Amino acid sequence: MDANHTQHCCCSRREGPQSPLLTPSPGPLTRSLPSTQSLASALSPGASTPGSWTAHPWSPESANTSPPSTRSGSPELKVRFQTEKVEIAPRVDVAEVLPTVTKSVKSICFVGAGFVGGPTAAVIAYHNPDITVNVVDLNEQRIAAWNSSQLPIHEDGLLKVVRTARDGTVDTTVKIPGLPRSFKLDARSPNLVFSTKVNEAIEVADVIFICVNTPTKTYGLGAGSMADISMVESASRTVAQHAKKGAIIVEKSTVPCGTARVIQDIFKYYRPNDEFEILSNPEFLAEGTAVENLMHPDRILIGSARTLAGMKAAESLKNVYAAWVPQERIITVNTFSSELSKLVANTMLAQRISSMNAVSAMCEEIGLGSDVDDVSLALGQDSRIGPKFLQAGVGFGGSCFEKDILNLSYLARELHLDVVADYWLGILKINEYQRERYAHRVVKELNGSLRGKKISVLGFAFKDGTNDTRNSIAVHIIKSLAEEMPLEIGIFDPGCAANEIMEEIEKIGLTKAQLERVKICSNWRESVKQASAVCILTQWKQFRGAQLGRSTKKPVKTPSQPLTKTFVNGKLTEMAILELEAMVARDLNITDEDPLHRLKPEATAEGFEIFGLAASMLEEISQEPVNWAEAASLMQEPRWVFDGRNVVDPIELQSLGFKVRGIGK
Repeated sequence: MDANHTQHCCCSRREGPQSPLLTPSPGPLTRSLPSTQSLASALSPGASTPGSWTAHPWSPESANTSPPSTRSGSPELKVRFQTEKVEIAPRVDVAEVLPTVTKSVKSICFVGAGFVGGPTAAVIAYHNPDITVNVVDLNEQRIAAWNSSQLPIHEDGLLKVVRTARDGTVDTTVKIPGLPRSFKLDARSPNLVFSTKVNEAIEVADVIFICVNTPTKTYGLGAGSMADISMVESASRTVAQHAKKGAIIVEKSTVPCGTARVIQDIFKYYRPNDEFEILSNPEFLAEGTAVENLMHPDRILIGSARTLAGMKAAESLKNVYAAWVPQERIITVNTFSSELSKLVANTMLAQRISSMNAVSAMCEEIGLGSDVDDVSLALGQDSRIGPKFLQAGVGFGGSCFEKDILNLSYLARELHLDVVADYWLGILKINEYQRERYAHRVVKELNGSLRGKKISVLGFAFKDGTNDTRNSIAVHIIKSLAEEMPLEIGIFDPGCAANEIMEEIEKIGLTKAQLERVKICSNWRESVKQASAVCILTQWKQFRGAQLGRSTKKPVKTPSQPLTKTFVNGKLTEMAILELEAMVARDLNITDEDPLHRLKPEATAEGFEIFGLAASMLEEISQEPVNWAEAASLMQEPRWVFDGRNVVDPIELQSLGFKVRGIGK
């Protein structure tokens, strides 16, 4: 979940034409030095205050587009290292040179309350009750949402984490089955604040995270591939003017290699007599599982200058994460390696998906019972490969993979590595081909025409467990289907707001006549009624059916790794309390997310309605699993189900009278 990201993390959404992936590769672009350009723009008159952010999508006047995305952009060029003398310090064992006491962190500020900034700040505050964490954003509507029970980002477990840190907890007495006596858990004070007081929060912070958006450029040099880091520059100018001397600056957004140097140049201009260390700390979040990724990360990556000051700053940030992350999972590298690692990680994950989608096309054409799921299972048992990201489907979407691949390819092209650039772009060509194959299959199976036929679309978010609609596969499929002028396209997604779905559809260039045929539905029955075919485009569990898809509360998960600390300053750590919650929930068979009753009463969201329904009623309706037997009675012949995510049981549906076409079957 890369969802980087604000307006994350965290955003402006991508507009304009997509990069032409199936055309011959362009020749090498003219080289330019992003750090030089950035410094020039940093010195531009009237661009040094938060007011300058009003030109960007995360300004107060902009629409709320949370959660924002992880995006990437203009590269640091190798030519700079060929023309300048750059001394590279040898790798040093931090433990041998750092003093036993590093900079004490008492206050942290996150600039940007999107998909990255919001959840990351919440989890850091959750595990560090003695650190005040301020999250600031210029979008008042987004901040208001973070201060309510209706968060702007849909992530499992996020509300509980936010409520614990934002509102504090109450005293509670815990009785553990099997123990002779109970014990008391003291209340914790609030230490997470969401506000629009940007300058004030920056001024008191020991560590400042920059979590703003870096959208792909839609104009000029590098349009369609290169990242626009102007919001990073703008935020950096504001931070440089208001940060206290010696504050640690952390780039959290997904950025091109060399952005840390851009930020350093800005600080040198505004604060020439003060020393600031710039760290790279990329996020590796998957939307839908962001809280789990933050609670139990595979690794925390921190990039710094390989100087004593840089390593001391990295150690200070490392100590913040060490409140719950084992030391061996916190990796420190140089800044440029850290920036590049994020782009390569997303590119290689996307590569696995495209590889399996290529196999799925072969399975469909080979016939003879070939099944891509069988191939995926066989490959996943190989310890060298592993089972993750081997599920074939209609393609990958979202705000991260495509942007990061384009950025990495652009970097390779700038370095005159055209073969390397074409290799990365091949991942996107397969992705585009896969969704085109799917749309063509729908039209072909319906006798080559959609005239007079209704098509039901189940799922619009780019993946389950999130409300992120940006660059969804669904929007591309819907565009192709709308061009066939069907009677209606009825769209239902249990996690997305109707206005966000329509906002994305309005960007794809449909004519007025085509747009009039698109309807957003409030439930699955409305979507499938009188439809000739159903297209499943998001793997929501509700779409599997009443037996497989029934929504249930997830049990409290016990940490998969040993606790690093049980007590801090005489108090149980939140990780220890999570284990205690799991124990109580298991022994007493409790499914409540707050089995210890620590949380303060939740304020009701008065007047919050969608489709004219109260929020609680809407939640109950949207989580209802599809009853495919009932769906069969509501639909018209030929009752096709085009399962773009291989989530339904084709044999079960065929017994109900459906025709089923999956991916790679």
